Amino acid sequence: MTAENTTGQQRGRPFEPGQSGNPEGRPKGSRNKTTLAVERLLDGEGETLTRKAIELAKEGDLVALRLCLDRVYPIRRDRPVTFALPTIESPEQAANAMAAVLSAVAGGELTPMEASEIAKLVDVYVRSVETNELSKRLERLEQAGT
Repeated sequence: MTAENTTGQQRGRPFEPGQSGNPEGRPKGSRNKTTLAVERLLDGEGETLTRKAIELAKEGDLVALRLCLDRVYPIRRDRPVTFALPTIESPEQAANAMAAVLSAVAGGELTPMEASEIAKLVDVYVRSVETNELSKRLERLEQAGT
């Protein structure tokens, strides 16, 4: 088809914004065809394949060993942090808590990444306390105005 032949025909986006050829979308819970095919191929073979992987791992196959260990003892993405965070009952006390976090990083008790995650938690907590206090103030003002 040449450019002259497409004059007057719609090109580009054939649907109105917010509309598509399938407005319902893919049904929830539907499975990928490849996944279903692999499941059919391996149906009933899970135990046999697992046993073979374990045997290969015992024989020194490093790939099989890694596969087995990843399934039995997966890599931990994070660990529980035992850190005595000062009590935070008001936004003002958050500064004391953050000073304690920085001190723990400086002392090697916490990694900078752990401190960053704790700081995020403190921030969310302070915001929720501030939102709660603001809500209470508004409620008192509304009651006083009526």
